Amino acid sequence: MLIEFTVGNFLSFYTRRTLNFRAAAISDLNHSFEAGRHKLLPAAVLYGANSSGKSNLLKALAAMRNVLLQSVKLNDGELLDYSPFLLAENSTTEPSYFEIEFLIDGKKIRYGYEYNQTRIVSEWLYESTAKAEKPLFVRTEEGIGVADNFKEGKGKEEATNDNRLFVSLVAQLGGETCKKIIAWFQGCNLISGLSNQGYNSFTMKMLQHKLEGFDLAVGLFRKLQLGFEDIVVSDGSATTDVLHESLAIYRRKESPDDMVDEKQMTLKTTHYKYDKEGNKTEKVSFDKNKNESEGTKKIIDLTGPVFDTLIHGKVLIVDELDAKLHPLLTREIVSLFNSKETNPKHAQLLFATHNTNLLSADIFRRDQVWFTEKDEVEQTDLYNLVEFRLPDGSKVRNDSNLERNYIRGRYGAIPYITAL
Repeated sequence: MLIEFTVGNFLSFYTRRTLNFRAAAISDLNHSFEAGRHKLLPAAVLYGANSSGKSNLLKALAAMRNVLLQSVKLNDGELLDYSPFLLAENSTTEPSYFEIEFLIDGKKIRYGYEYNQTRIVSEWLYESTAKAEKPLFVRTEEGIGVADNFKEGKGKEEATNDNRLFVSLVAQLGGETCKKIIAWFQGCNLISGLSNQGYNSFTMKMLQHKLEGFDLAVGLFRKLQLGFEDIVVSDGSATTDVLHESLAIYRRKESPDDMVDEKQMTLKTTHYKYDKEGNKTEKVSFDKNKNESEGTKKIIDLTGPVFDTLIHGKVLIVDELDAKLHPLLTREIVSLFNSKETNPKHAQLLFATHNTNLLSADIFRRDQVWFTEKDEVEQTDLYNLVEFRLPDGSKVRNDSNLERNYIRGRYGAIPYITAL
């Protein structure tokens, strides 16, 4: 479970900014959940003008994940993926900064690193128990200091290349804590709401093989009444009538041999023809990609990552979640995470949107709403609605008309359009 994330000197973020999932002590909707000593939120939404930095915050999370996961593949001397802020003096010679706090096995992990294009400048790992936070290792330009209680890191300090993360090395050599950290990052689903590339095939395989999440996806299709009666996935040799067969959840198959090539797979929806009296006559198959609306296609594609995240208690990060979707469909996806009934594993959703219809006190708590705004030197500022101060110094009330006030500019983070 994600607690907080901090980024600095990356794209439009120069000064360090932090987004967190901690629940504030407010009397808003009961969306929060208890995780050990922490009270966390299941969802957070980002608002802001175009080019304000919403996508850059999500890219920062993706960058931290990718640098860590790709670290194991780097040879000595290979360059790192370095994207500093470009509009400040000396920013391109300073390291990018990432730090994240999350829970593993009930313990809070605080992990971070700084790096430039050629090397890891610093790296640190802390673990918290009920009593205190303790360092497991700290890496500086002078070397790596490993705590006595972090035995898996002992003796590996000198084997770490300048461009490689110590956590990655220790995990590769069998360190259990570091392997769990790697697994946590692998469990973060980062997708685009504008393109289904990277997750369309995952959803197709889930529907065809009736893997985990299949019956939940079927239930969502029926609830939303998307217009089709059945859905059929074919790999070119055999078809599977998804909606009319058993709704049992199957364990995800791990072997690539169990899956078919996405290029060979087709998904068709089944619709009824009607006579003049409105009676159903015969069934007609639609090719999803050719005949269904953009919104229907997106809802179908999203079911894979959405229900994988919900079932396993992961984190789902989506840029432009609302693209091509009716506001009510977006609202339904958000409700899957906010509801304790549909989200018993405390999965978390972070997404960027321009859909102001979601700014409602019956959808989000004030501490779930975040804003991005550029300052006078083009840096992105990031702030939370629950902490925002109005011109008179007061905070935003929970009975405020959030959508109307946001559109009117009371919370900032809107486009400024000048007259020609």
